[in-house]
Amino acid sequence: MRIAVIVFLLVLAGCASKPGSINNICTVFDQKDSMFGGWYHAAKRTERKYGVPASVLMSTIRIESGFDAKARPPRTKLLGVIPWKRQSSAYGYSQALDGTWERYRSETGSWSARRSNFSDAVDFVGWYHATSHKTNGIALNDPYNLYLAYYAGQAGYAKGAWRGDAQVQGYARKAAEMAYSYENQMRACKR
Repeated sequence: MRIAVIVFLLVLAGCASKPGSINNICTVFDQKDSMFGGWYHAAKRTERKYGVPASVLMSTIRIESGFDAKARPPRTKLLGVIPWKRQSSAYGYSQALDGTWERYRSETGSWSARRSNFSDAVDFVGWYHATSHKTNGIALNDPYNLYLAYYAGQAGYAKGAWRGDAQVQGYARKAAEMAYSYENQMRACKR
């Protein structure tokens, strides 16, 4: 009984820890494989559900949080030194904002979904990208434009708010490069 509890706690600790070698998706999947299915199965399930390639889903999460379940934006500083409010309510693997997360939970009926749960977060990213496809006509295998819509919001994307923002475009290029790299790596994964 005692050994079973220790094993269970180790499994839970492994689920919450950030993977190493986050630029190699096969390593990430290997590190986050478990008897409960793991990240690979969650990403592939979301791919089947929404039609967004797992490589695009994983690159979005990689760019947004670096696979950190508790990622948050930095706090602003009051008077330049006192930690103050956060820049936004973004949280978890997907860095979903409070309002967008609530919309996801409402539209999908996933009321118990948590942003710090990988399966829930990857499903959110798939849902958001599929919504961007429906709303803005972005191809489901276009990681550059999907990321622009993810970062700028679907209305911001439609208005072209990102066009004058070199930093956002750089993030989108990085997300696209990562998606293509992950796609090539996934062909070699032993899965």
